[in-house]
Amino acid sequence: MKQDTIVAQAVIEAPRMLLRPLRVSDAGLLAMYAGDRRVAEMTSTIPHPYPPGAAEGFIARTLVAGRAEVVWAMDATEMGGAELMGVITLRQMDRDQSEIGYWVAPAMWNTGFASEAVRALVAANPLANKTIFASVFQDNPGSARVLTNAGFDYLGDAESFSVARNAKVATWTYLKRLA
Repeated sequence: MKQDTIVAQAVIEAPRMLLRPLRVSDAGLLAMYAGDRRVAEMTSTIPHPYPPGAAEGFIARTLVAGRAEVVWAMDATEMGGAELMGVITLRQMDRDQSEIGYWVAPAMWNTGFASEAVRALVAANPLANKTIFASVFQDNPGSARVLTNAGFDYLGDAESFSVARNAKVATWTYLKRLA
């Protein structure tokens, strides 16, 4: 019998969902949504096609102590919704800074779930950050609206490599000061 180490992570309440740690049972929905080309191409790290076992590996990495990125599932089951609607992350940087990242399943696009998740995570500030950064691809204005609606300020243009696109993609960079 193998015992897993339980890593403490805050559960954060939003109006229509909970942000909770990923669990092994999320692998099927995670693989289905992350495997959707529309989701993968709007992220820098999700490959397309999504390889078998990638969801299980990702979940296992999120449960390791000392990880650099904290990952939450957007879960609306307590409110009568879906068990996994998307994922939101904070990647710890230096000097009390993090970078926020998120994606929502295509069936949940334009519903306000991403905005709620970002606002709830920023308000909870579980890593006690002074600044949170974000970047979105310039061909994804919906994600840019999520950030501006959450009070992020535009910093400038840059570019980031997208694994799914196998190319550098123009980005808009944002920041939110918390202290």
